[in-house]
Amino acid sequence: MRAATLARAAALALPVLQVAPSVTALPAVRRRWLPGLHGIGAPDRVALTFDDGPDPESTGQVLDVLAAHRVRATFFVLGAMLRRNPALGRRLVDDGHEVAVHGWTHDNLLLRGPARTVRDLTRAYDLVTDVTGRAPRFLRPPYGVLTAAALTAARRLRLRPVLWSCWGRDWTATATADTVARTVLSGLEGGGTILLHDSSRTAAPGAWRAGVAALPRVLAECRRRGWHVGPLSGHGLPAR
Repeated sequence: MRAATLARAAALALPVLQVAPSVTALPAVRRRWLPGLHGIGAPDRVALTFDDGPDPESTGQVLDVLAAHRVRATFFVLGAMLRRNPALGRRLVDDGHEVAVHGWTHDNLLLRGPARTVRDLTRAYDLVTDVTGRAPRFLRPPYGVLTAAALTAARRLRLRPVLWSCWGRDWTATATADTVARTVLSGLEGGGTILLHDSSRTAAPGAWRAGVAALPRVLAECRRRGWHVGPLSGHGLPAR
């Protein structure tokens, strides 16, 4: 009887443990308790990150703007997108940028079983390593939703989960260069991490253009405030 009770309790506890880390999708939670996950680094720096690529329609144009401003960034790629566009993945590295893991597809990990989550993140990790010749260092799950299985995979693969401290809402149909720039800058402080997108495959069609158009204004304002913009690897994140 006691063994059966314990077994039932364990069966009930496992789903709770799986979803518990998803509370960190709330910015207020991670800002207060997990600044590293929130992307807070050295106060004189800003980390620039892009999600959802590489995309032949848009990633190249993002790279052109960054090259014109001599800025490097971290690109959280989807394995399915990288598999279709390996040349773009190699260009990311050739241009001096950092490639990190966003997942295999853009599915909320709460809708994935633990085994599938670990398998998909491992596939994405292996593909990034094979295509770019460099093992990725960071993980950002789709929608910023972590699960116990994702954390298990991250530990096995030595990936550090990092979300963001501000974004541009550049995935919406109503996004413009002005709205993206204002949204980013209204939430940005020294040490922050910016989330933008170099693909609209999981967003409103063509929404990426607003983010690209906003980039020069965002970068200029960061320079005016004395912040160095770069990838997460040089961001000065606190110890885990």
